[in-house]
Amino acid sequence: MTIDHEDELKDEKNPRPLDEDDIALLKTYGLGPYSTSIKKAEKEIKDMAKKVNDLCGIKESDTGLAAPSQWDLVSDKQMMQEEQPLQVARCTKIINPNSEDAKYVINVKQIAKFVVGLGDKVSPTDIEEGMRVGVDRNKYQIQIPLPPKIDPSVTMMTVEEKPDVTYNDVGGCKEQIEKMREVVELPMLHPEKFVKLGIDPPKGVLCYGPPGTGKTLLARAVANRTDACFIRVIGSELVQKYVGEGARMVRELFQMARSKKACIVFFDEVDAIGGARFDDGVGGDNEVQRTMLEIVNQLDGFDARGNIKVLMATNRPDTLDPALLRPGRLDRKVEFGLPDLESRTQIFKIHTRTMNCERDIRFELLSRLCPNSTGADIRSVCTEAGMYAIRARRKTVTEKDFLDAVNKVIKGYQKFSATPKYMVYN
Repeated sequence: MTIDHEDELKDEKNPRPLDEDDIALLKTYGLGPYSTSIKKAEKEIKDMAKKVNDLCGIKESDTGLAAPSQWDLVSDKQMMQEEQPLQVARCTKIINPNSEDAKYVINVKQIAKFVVGLGDKVSPTDIEEGMRVGVDRNKYQIQIPLPPKIDPSVTMMTVEEKPDVTYNDVGGCKEQIEKMREVVELPMLHPEKFVKLGIDPPKGVLCYGPPGTGKTLLARAVANRTDACFIRVIGSELVQKYVGEGARMVRELFQMARSKKACIVFFDEVDAIGGARFDDGVGGDNEVQRTMLEIVNQLDGFDARGNIKVLMATNRPDTLDPALLRPGRLDRKVEFGLPDLESRTQIFKIHTRTMNCERDIRFELLSRLCPNSTGADIRSVCTEAGMYAIRARRKTVTEKDFLDAVNKVIKGYQKFSATPKYMVYN
Protein backbone atom coordinates (compact mmCIF):
# COMPACT_ATOMS: atom_id res chain seq x y z
CA MET A 1 0.00 0.00 0.00
CA THR A 2 1.47 3.38 -1.00
CA ILE A 3 0.99 6.73 0.66
CA ASP A 4 -0.22 9.62 -1.50
CA HIS A 5 -0.99 12.38 0.95
CA GLU A 6 0.64 13.49 4.18
CA ASP A 7 -2.81 14.39 5.59
CA GLU A 8 -3.85 10.73 5.56
CA LEU A 9 -0.88 9.84 7.75
CA LYS A 10 -2.24 11.83 10.67
CA ASP A 11 -4.10 9.46 12.93
CA GLU A 12 -7.07 10.96 14.81
CA LYS A 13 -6.11 9.17 18.03
CA ASN A 14 -2.42 10.14 17.80
CA PRO A 15 -1.95 13.65 19.27
CA ARG A 16 1.54 14.06 17.73
CA PRO A 17 1.60 14.93 14.01
CA LEU A 18 3.83 12.72 11.86
CA ASP A 19 7.23 14.19 11.05
CA GLU A 20 9.31 13.59 7.90
CA ASP A 21 11.22 10.61 9.45
CA ASP A 22 7.92 8.81 10.26
CA ILE A 23 6.62 9.35 6.74
CA ALA A 24 9.88 8.06 5.27
CA LEU A 25 9.75 4.96 7.48
CA LEU A 26 6.17 4.21 6.48
CA LYS A 27 7.06 4.65 2.82
CA THR A 28 9.94 2.21 3.26
CA TYR A 29 7.65 -0.57 4.57
CA GLY A 30 4.72 0.35 2.33
CA LEU A 31 2.25 0.80 5.22
CA GLY A 32 -0.92 2.91 5.19
CA PRO A 33 -2.39 5.01 8.01
CA TYR A 34 -2.26 3.65 11.57
CA SER A 35 -6.03 3.15 11.86
CA THR A 36 -6.20 1.09 8.66
CA SER A 37 -3.38 -1.22 9.71
CA ILE A 38 -4.84 -1.70 13.21
CA LYS A 39 -8.27 -2.63 11.80
CA LYS A 40 -6.65 -5.06 9.40
CA ALA A 41 -4.70 -6.71 12.25
CA GLU A 42 -7.85 -6.95 14.43
CA LYS A 43 -9.73 -8.65 11.59
CA GLU A 44 -6.92 -11.17 11.12
CA ILE A 45 -6.87 -11.94 14.88
CA LYS A 46 -10.63 -12.44 14.86
CA ASP A 47 -10.45 -14.82 11.88
CA MET A 48 -7.63 -16.78 13.51
CA ALA A 49 -9.58 -17.06 16.82
CA LYS A 50 -12.64 -18.31 14.90
CA LYS A 51 -10.51 -20.98 13.18
CA VAL A 52 -9.05 -22.08 16.53
CA ASN A 53 -12.54 -22.29 18.08
CA ASP A 54 -13.84 -24.29 15.13
CA LEU A 55 -10.97 -26.74 15.50
CA CYS A 56 -11.47 -27.02 19.28
CA GLY A 57 -15.23 -27.44 18.91
CA ILE A 58 -16.18 -24.61 21.33
CA LYS A 59 -19.63 -23.21 20.61
CA GLU A 60 -20.98 -19.94 21.92
CA SER A 61 -23.48 -21.47 24.34
CA ASP A 62 -23.98 -21.99 28.06
CA THR A 63 -22.88 -25.61 27.83
CA GLY A 64 -19.64 -25.11 25.84
CA LEU A 65 -19.94 -28.61 24.36
CA ALA A 66 -17.25 -29.95 22.07
CA ALA A 67 -18.01 -30.76 18.44
CA PRO A 68 -19.88 -34.08 17.95
CA SER A 69 -16.87 -35.42 16.05
CA GLN A 70 -14.84 -35.23 19.28
CA TRP A 71 -17.38 -37.01 21.51
CA ASP A 72 -16.33 -40.32 23.04
CA LEU A 73 -19.66 -41.83 24.02
CA VAL A 74 -18.24 -45.33 24.61
CA SER A 75 -15.87 -44.09 27.33
CA ASP A 76 -18.60 -41.97 28.90
CA LYS A 77 -20.99 -44.95 29.11
CA GLN A 78 -18.25 -47.14 30.54
CA MET A 79 -17.44 -44.51 33.19
CA MET A 80 -21.12 -44.23 34.18
CA GLN A 81 -21.46 -48.01 34.44
CA GLU A 82 -18.38 -48.26 36.65
CA GLU A 83 -19.75 -45.60 39.01
CA GLN A 84 -21.20 -47.38 42.04
CA PRO A 85 -24.78 -46.64 43.18
CA LEU A 86 -25.15 -44.96 46.59
CA GLN A 87 -27.20 -46.07 49.58
CA VAL A 88 -29.59 -43.74 51.40
CA ALA A 89 -28.78 -43.23 55.10
CA ARG A 90 -29.59 -40.70 57.80
CA CYS A 91 -26.90 -38.72 59.65
CA THR A 92 -27.97 -39.08 63.30
CA LYS A 93 -25.03 -37.37 65.06
CA ILE A 94 -21.87 -35.37 64.31
CA ILE A 95 -18.83 -36.06 66.54
CA ASN A 96 -16.40 -33.10 66.97
CA PRO A 97 -18.38 -30.95 64.52
CA ASN A 98 -16.01 -27.96 64.29
CA SER A 99 -12.71 -29.87 64.07
CA GLU A 100 -10.94 -31.22 61.00
CA ASP A 101 -11.29 -34.86 62.09
CA ALA A 102 -15.09 -34.67 62.47
CA LYS A 103 -16.89 -38.00 62.30
CA TYR A 104 -20.50 -38.72 61.40
CA VAL A 105 -22.80 -41.36 62.86
CA ILE A 106 -25.06 -42.65 60.08
CA ASN A 107 -27.96 -45.06 60.24
CA VAL A 108 -28.44 -47.25 57.14
CA LYS A 109 -31.97 -48.61 57.36
CA GLN A 110 -32.24 -52.35 58.12
CA ILE A 111 -28.42 -52.75 58.07
CA ALA A 112 -26.56 -51.06 60.96
CA LYS A 113 -25.13 -47.82 62.33
CA PHE A 114 -21.66 -46.67 61.23
CA VAL A 115 -19.19 -43.95 62.22
CA VAL A 116 -17.83 -42.61 58.92
CA GLY A 117 -15.98 -39.68 57.35
CA LEU A 118 -16.77 -37.44 54.38
CA GLY A 119 -16.13 -38.15 50.71
CA ASP A 120 -14.02 -35.92 48.47
CA LYS A 121 -16.97 -34.02 46.98
CA VAL A 122 -18.64 -32.96 50.25
CA SER A 123 -17.65 -30.21 52.69
CA PRO A 124 -18.46 -30.32 56.46
CA THR A 125 -20.83 -27.34 56.15
CA ASP A 126 -23.11 -29.34 53.80
CA ILE A 127 -24.00 -31.96 56.41
CA GLU A 128 -26.31 -31.38 59.37
CA GLU A 129 -27.72 -33.68 62.04
CA GLY A 130 -30.92 -35.45 61.01
CA MET A 131 -30.21 -34.99 57.29
CA ARG A 132 -30.61 -37.73 54.67
CA VAL A 133 -27.33 -38.50 52.90
CA GLY A 134 -26.04 -40.76 50.14
CA VAL A 135 -23.19 -43.12 51.19
CA ASP A 136 -21.02 -45.47 49.11
CA ARG A 137 -21.29 -49.23 49.54
CA ASN A 138 -17.64 -49.90 50.49
CA LYS A 139 -16.54 -47.49 53.22
CA TYR A 140 -19.98 -45.93 53.79
CA GLN A 141 -18.43 -42.45 53.37
CA ILE A 142 -20.91 -39.60 52.90
CA GLN A 143 -20.86 -38.68 49.21
CA ILE A 144 -23.85 -36.35 48.78
CA PRO A 145 -26.47 -34.55 50.95
CA LEU A 146 -30.06 -35.44 50.02
CA PRO A 147 -33.24 -33.32 50.26
CA PRO A 148 -35.85 -34.19 52.93
CA LYS A 149 -38.21 -37.02 52.10
CA ILE A 150 -41.60 -35.58 51.18
CA ASP A 151 -44.50 -37.64 49.89
CA PRO A 152 -45.08 -37.09 46.11
CA SER A 153 -48.80 -36.59 46.77
CA VAL A 154 -47.88 -33.62 49.01
CA THR A 155 -45.44 -32.18 46.44
CA MET A 156 -48.19 -32.35 43.79
CA MET A 157 -50.34 -29.95 45.85
CA THR A 158 -48.09 -27.02 44.89
CA VAL A 159 -49.72 -24.77 42.26
CA GLU A 160 -47.06 -24.43 39.54
CA GLU A 161 -48.98 -22.42 36.93
CA LYS A 162 -50.62 -19.22 38.11
CA PRO A 163 -54.41 -19.15 37.67
CA ASP A 164 -55.73 -16.62 35.17
CA VAL A 165 -58.20 -15.11 37.69
CA THR A 166 -57.49 -11.57 38.91
CA TYR A 167 -59.18 -9.40 41.55
CA ASN A 168 -61.18 -7.73 38.75
CA ASP A 169 -62.87 -11.08 38.03
CA VAL A 170 -64.19 -11.38 41.59
CA GLY A 171 -67.42 -9.37 41.63
CA GLY A 172 -69.25 -8.02 44.66
CA CYS A 173 -66.51 -8.79 47.18
CA LYS A 174 -64.77 -5.43 47.50
CA GLU A 175 -64.61 -5.52 51.31
CA GLN A 176 -63.53 -9.18 51.38
CA ILE A 177 -60.74 -8.54 48.82
CA GLU A 178 -59.46 -5.66 50.97
CA LYS A 179 -59.39 -7.83 54.12
CA MET A 180 -57.62 -10.65 52.28
CA ARG A 181 -54.98 -8.34 50.76
CA GLU A 182 -54.23 -6.87 54.20
CA VAL A 183 -53.40 -10.33 55.52
CA VAL A 184 -51.62 -11.81 52.50
CA GLU A 185 -50.00 -9.03 50.47
CA LEU A 186 -49.26 -6.29 53.01
CA PRO A 187 -46.91 -8.34 55.29
CA MET A 188 -44.99 -9.53 52.21
CA LEU A 189 -44.69 -6.17 50.48
CA HIS A 190 -44.40 -3.83 53.52
CA PRO A 191 -43.18 -5.80 56.57
CA GLU A 192 -41.58 -2.65 58.00
CA LYS A 193 -45.04 -1.23 58.84
CA PHE A 194 -45.68 -4.08 61.27
CA VAL A 195 -42.16 -3.83 62.73
CA LYS A 196 -42.62 -0.09 63.47
CA LEU A 197 -45.90 -0.75 65.28
CA GLY A 198 -44.46 -3.78 67.07
CA ILE A 199 -47.25 -6.21 66.10
CA ASP A 200 -47.26 -9.56 64.30
CA PRO A 201 -49.26 -9.60 61.05
CA PRO A 202 -52.38 -11.85 60.96
CA LYS A 203 -51.37 -15.34 59.90
CA GLY A 204 -54.60 -17.04 58.94
CA VAL A 205 -57.97 -16.29 57.31
CA LEU A 206 -61.18 -18.30 57.33
CA CYS A 207 -63.49 -17.60 54.38
CA TYR A 208 -67.05 -18.76 55.03
CA GLY A 209 -70.37 -18.29 53.29
CA PRO A 210 -72.95 -20.08 51.11
CA PRO A 211 -71.72 -22.08 48.09
CA GLY A 212 -71.01 -20.01 44.97
CA THR A 213 -70.21 -16.69 46.67
CA GLY A 214 -66.56 -16.54 45.51
CA LYS A 215 -64.44 -18.06 48.30
CA THR A 216 -62.30 -20.34 46.11
CA LEU A 217 -62.35 -17.75 43.30
CA LEU A 218 -60.75 -15.17 45.59
CA ALA A 219 -58.09 -17.71 46.65
CA ARG A 220 -57.26 -18.25 42.96
CA ALA A 221 -56.94 -14.48 42.51
CA VAL A 222 -54.55 -14.36 45.50
CA ALA A 223 -52.47 -17.15 43.92
CA ASN A 224 -52.30 -15.15 40.69
CA ARG A 225 -51.27 -11.96 42.45
CA THR A 226 -48.47 -13.11 44.77
CA ASP A 227 -45.05 -14.45 43.83
CA ALA A 228 -45.03 -16.67 46.94
CA CYS A 229 -45.35 -20.44 46.64
CA PHE A 230 -49.07 -21.37 46.66
CA ILE A 231 -50.10 -24.80 48.00
CA ARG A 232 -53.73 -25.89 47.52
CA VAL A 233 -55.07 -28.67 49.73
CA ILE A 234 -58.58 -30.09 49.51
CA GLY A 235 -59.73 -31.23 52.95
CA SER A 236 -60.75 -34.73 51.82
CA GLU A 237 -57.21 -35.38 50.43
CA LEU A 238 -55.92 -35.53 54.00
CA VAL A 239 -58.40 -38.24 55.03
CA GLN A 240 -56.33 -41.43 54.65
CA LYS A 241 -56.96 -45.12 55.19
CA TYR A 242 -54.18 -45.94 57.64
CA VAL A 243 -53.64 -44.57 61.16
CA GLY A 244 -51.30 -41.58 61.23
CA GLU A 245 -51.09 -41.15 57.43
CA GLY A 246 -53.14 -37.94 57.32
CA ALA A 247 -51.15 -36.38 60.20
CA ARG A 248 -47.88 -37.33 58.46
CA MET A 249 -49.06 -35.65 55.24
CA VAL A 250 -49.87 -32.46 57.19
CA ARG A 251 -46.39 -32.48 58.79
CA GLU A 252 -44.69 -32.92 55.41
CA LEU A 253 -46.92 -30.25 53.91
CA PHE A 254 -45.81 -27.65 56.45
CA GLN A 255 -42.20 -28.88 56.26
CA MET A 256 -42.28 -28.19 52.51
CA ALA A 257 -43.93 -24.80 53.13
CA ARG A 258 -41.24 -23.80 55.67
CA SER A 259 -38.50 -24.54 53.12
CA LYS A 260 -39.90 -21.81 50.83
CA LYS A 261 -39.10 -18.12 51.21
CA ALA A 262 -42.79 -17.24 51.49
CA CYS A 263 -45.74 -19.60 51.22
CA ILE A 264 -49.54 -19.52 51.16
CA VAL A 265 -51.40 -22.72 52.11
CA PHE A 266 -55.05 -22.85 51.05
CA PHE A 267 -57.30 -25.50 52.65
CA ASP A 268 -60.47 -25.81 50.55
CA GLU A 269 -63.54 -27.50 52.10
CA VAL A 270 -61.81 -27.59 55.50
CA ASP A 271 -64.96 -28.93 57.20
CA ALA A 272 -63.97 -32.38 55.78
CA ILE A 273 -61.22 -32.60 58.43
CA GLY A 274 -61.81 -29.66 60.78
CA GLY A 275 -65.04 -30.84 62.40
CA ALA A 276 -65.61 -30.44 66.14
CA ARG A 277 -64.33 -33.35 68.23
CA PHE A 278 -66.86 -35.81 69.58
CA ASP A 279 -66.91 -39.47 70.59
CA ASP A 280 -69.38 -41.62 68.67
CA GLY A 281 -68.42 -44.72 70.67
CA VAL A 282 -67.20 -46.56 67.58
CA GLY A 283 -63.98 -44.64 66.89
CA GLY A 284 -64.81 -44.08 63.23
CA ASP A 285 -63.90 -40.41 63.29
CA ASN A 286 -60.73 -40.74 65.37
CA GLU A 287 -58.34 -40.67 62.40
CA VAL A 288 -59.96 -37.50 60.97
CA GLN A 289 -59.64 -35.87 64.40
CA ARG A 290 -55.93 -36.80 64.60
CA THR A 291 -55.37 -35.12 61.24
CA MET A 292 -57.20 -32.01 62.43
CA LEU A 293 -55.17 -31.93 65.66
CA GLU A 294 -51.95 -32.07 63.63
CA ILE A 295 -53.14 -29.04 61.61
CA VAL A 296 -53.96 -27.26 64.89
CA ASN A 297 -50.44 -28.05 66.17
CA GLN A 298 -48.74 -26.88 62.96
CA LEU A 299 -50.73 -23.63 62.88
CA ASP A 300 -49.73 -22.53 66.37
CA GLY A 301 -47.76 -25.20 68.18
CA PHE A 302 -44.29 -25.34 69.66
CA ASP A 303 -42.47 -24.63 66.36
CA ALA A 304 -42.75 -21.19 64.81
CA ARG A 305 -44.91 -21.08 61.72
CA GLY A 306 -42.50 -18.85 59.80
CA ASN A 307 -43.61 -16.85 56.77
CA ILE A 308 -46.57 -19.11 56.03
CA LYS A 309 -50.05 -17.67 55.50
CA VAL A 310 -52.98 -20.06 55.87
CA LEU A 311 -56.29 -19.57 54.06
CA MET A 312 -59.28 -21.81 54.72
CA ALA A 313 -62.67 -21.96 53.01
CA THR A 314 -65.86 -23.65 54.23
CA ASN A 315 -69.65 -23.53 53.84
CA ARG A 316 -70.29 -24.75 57.40
CA PRO A 317 -68.32 -22.70 59.96
CA ASP A 318 -70.62 -23.97 62.73
CA THR A 319 -69.20 -27.51 62.43
CA LEU A 320 -65.53 -26.48 62.83
CA ASP A 321 -63.61 -27.18 66.03
CA PRO A 322 -63.18 -24.15 68.35
CA ALA A 323 -59.44 -24.93 68.74
CA LEU A 324 -59.00 -24.41 64.98
CA LEU A 325 -60.88 -21.12 64.94
CA ARG A 326 -59.19 -19.37 67.84
CA PRO A 327 -57.12 -16.19 67.18
CA GLY A 328 -53.45 -17.01 66.65
CA ARG A 329 -54.38 -19.84 64.32
CA LEU A 330 -57.03 -18.16 62.21
CA ASP A 331 -56.90 -14.47 63.09
CA ARG A 332 -59.54 -13.29 60.66
CA LYS A 333 -62.94 -14.63 59.71
CA VAL A 334 -64.18 -13.15 56.42
CA GLU A 335 -67.84 -13.67 55.58
CA PHE A 336 -68.87 -14.03 51.95
CA GLY A 337 -72.53 -13.12 51.99
CA LEU A 338 -75.04 -12.91 49.15
CA PRO A 339 -74.22 -10.04 46.76
CA ASP A 340 -76.43 -6.94 46.89
CA LEU A 341 -78.04 -5.26 43.84
CA GLU A 342 -74.93 -3.28 42.88
CA SER A 343 -72.70 -6.34 43.28
CA ARG A 344 -75.03 -8.52 41.20
CA THR A 345 -74.94 -5.92 38.42
CA GLN A 346 -71.15 -5.92 38.57
CA ILE A 347 -71.07 -9.76 38.40
CA PHE A 348 -73.35 -9.67 35.33
CA LYS A 349 -70.94 -7.24 33.65
CA ILE A 350 -67.91 -9.41 34.53
CA HIS A 351 -69.45 -12.55 33.00
CA THR A 352 -70.74 -10.76 29.88
CA ARG A 353 -67.37 -9.04 29.30
CA THR A 354 -66.27 -11.70 26.83
CA MET A 355 -69.77 -12.46 25.47
CA ASN A 356 -71.10 -11.13 22.19
CA CYS A 357 -74.11 -9.22 23.57
CA GLU A 358 -76.44 -6.61 22.14
CA ARG A 359 -75.96 -3.02 23.25
CA ASP A 360 -77.98 -1.36 26.01
CA ILE A 361 -78.86 -4.53 27.94
CA ARG A 362 -80.31 -3.45 31.30
CA PHE A 363 -78.14 -5.41 33.71
CA GLU A 364 -79.67 -3.62 36.71
CA LEU A 365 -83.10 -4.88 35.71
CA LEU A 366 -81.72 -8.42 35.39
CA SER A 367 -80.10 -8.04 38.82
CA ARG A 368 -83.46 -7.04 40.36
CA LEU A 369 -84.96 -10.24 38.88
CA CYS A 370 -82.30 -12.35 40.66
CA PRO A 371 -82.88 -11.73 44.40
CA ASN A 372 -80.83 -13.83 46.86
CA SER A 373 -78.69 -15.16 44.02
CA THR A 374 -75.00 -16.05 44.31
CA GLY A 375 -72.26 -15.28 41.80
CA ALA A 376 -72.44 -18.89 40.57
CA ASP A 377 -76.19 -18.49 39.84
CA ILE A 378 -75.54 -15.34 37.79
CA ARG A 379 -72.79 -17.07 35.83
CA SER A 380 -75.24 -19.90 35.07
CA VAL A 381 -77.78 -17.30 33.85
CA CYS A 382 -75.20 -15.87 31.41
CA THR A 383 -74.33 -19.37 30.12
CA GLU A 384 -78.00 -20.29 29.62
CA ALA A 385 -78.61 -16.98 27.77
CA GLY A 386 -75.80 -17.94 25.40
CA MET A 387 -77.39 -21.38 24.93
CA TYR A 388 -80.71 -19.73 23.95
CA ALA A 389 -78.87 -17.63 21.32
CA ILE A 390 -77.11 -20.75 19.94
CA ARG A 391 -80.44 -22.59 19.77
CA ALA A 392 -81.94 -19.70 17.75
CA ARG A 393 -78.80 -19.67 15.52
CA ARG A 394 -77.98 -16.06 16.36
CA LYS A 395 -74.50 -14.59 16.78
CA THR A 396 -75.43 -12.14 19.54
CA VAL A 397 -77.20 -12.57 22.88
CA THR A 398 -80.29 -10.40 23.36
CA GLU A 399 -81.97 -9.12 26.51
CA LYS A 400 -84.85 -11.57 25.92
CA ASP A 401 -82.35 -14.45 26.12
CA PHE A 402 -81.23 -13.18 29.52
CA LEU A 403 -84.84 -12.88 30.74
CA ASP A 404 -85.60 -16.46 29.60
CA ALA A 405 -82.41 -17.65 31.31
CA VAL A 406 -83.42 -15.89 34.58
CA ASN A 407 -86.79 -17.67 34.49
CA LYS A 408 -85.11 -20.99 33.87
CA VAL A 409 -82.18 -20.78 36.32
CA ILE A 410 -83.39 -18.55 39.17
CA LYS A 411 -87.05 -19.58 39.25
CA GLY A 412 -86.92 -23.08 37.73
CA TYR A 413 -83.92 -24.33 39.72
CA GLN A 414 -85.09 -22.78 43.01
CA LYS A 415 -85.64 -26.17 44.67
CA PHE A 416 -81.98 -27.11 44.03
CA SER A 417 -80.59 -23.95 45.65
CA ALA A 418 -78.52 -24.60 48.75
CA THR A 419 -78.37 -20.92 49.73
CA PRO A 420 -81.34 -20.84 52.19
CA LYS A 421 -80.01 -23.97 53.91
CA TYR A 422 -76.50 -22.60 54.35
CA MET A 423 -77.54 -19.04 55.25
CA VAL A 424 -78.80 -20.46 58.58
CA TYR A 425 -75.21 -21.20 59.65
CA ASN A 426 -73.59 -17.92 58.52
